[in-house]
Amino acid sequence: MQFLCDETFAGTRLDVFLSEQADLTRSAAQKLIESGDVTVCGKQVNKNYKLRARDEVLVILPEAKELEAVPEDIPVEIVYEDDAVIVVNKAQGMVVHPAAGHDGGTLVNALLYHAKGRLSAINGVIRPGIVHRIDKDTSGILVVAKTNEAHLSLAEQIKEHSVSREYFCIAHGTFKEESFTVDKAIDRHPKDRKKMATVTSGGRRAVTHVTVVRQFSRCALLRCRLETGRTHQIRVHLQSLGHPVAGDPVYGVKNDFLTKKYALTGQLLHAALLGFIHPEKGDYVEFCAPLPEHFQKVLDDLELRG
Repeated sequence: MQFLCDETFAGTRLDVFLSEQADLTRSAAQKLIESGDVTVCGKQVNKNYKLRARDEVLVILPEAKELEAVPEDIPVEIVYEDDAVIVVNKAQGMVVHPAAGHDGGTLVNALLYHAKGRLSAINGVIRPGIVHRIDKDTSGILVVAKTNEAHLSLAEQIKEHSVSREYFCIAHGTFKEESFTVDKAIDRHPKDRKKMATVTSGGRRAVTHVTVVRQFSRCALLRCRLETGRTHQIRVHLQSLGHPVAGDPVYGVKNDFLTKKYALTGQLLHAALLGFIHPEKGDYVEFCAPLPEHFQKVLDDLELRG
């Protein structure tokens, strides 16, 4: 794959540029650079190289390697599958890929078994096929790439904000407006590096379009459409407004009455819709997932009580 550096990225480190443009992890980009699979204007450079406007960056994709994550026979709901992609409805509580403390039982382990190892190799041996993620305790739709070509196509669409992504959540408080947009940059929390936070300077722009579907006495059902897709975006944006997502163990309220009443084990946040241009067919496809049982039970009870 080939990229042309424009004025926007002039002065950016090569590894940072690749992590943005090709949706690679920083470490994956650095490995490609170190192995000589990346050239700038026909020359090999190091990861610290700072790009100049009109630099041509060429990346040679690695051959698919034997995957290190172990296939596991774990039930997973397949919404759609073909030779290029798998669309799944992830259950709440399932981690997307292996990481510290979660070396098994993840969606990747399940899909390695299901797809017999045929997943894209771009994100390495721990995150094969993973183009985007949803949090462990968020349920719903995500797409996984089976080929490198599909991975690159989907990553480019995500970068261009052309992927349709809608979520439902139950958030605390009452809302005066029926719909509104949150446009606040997000960066690492200044004191807790495991968390994200909205910032007034720096960070990356984050935009969430919110519609109040149903207002209850102390909380509301919201539909959130992502324009961007930053880490924990919906959870952080709503928390910044004083309307944290119900059941959120990281950004939620203390003594959450909904958590106590319904014995919630995580945030009531569900990825309900995902739409994108199919990497091979070229037409727009859209997939939906109904609210999971635990979410629907809370909603039904709230509807009864008003």
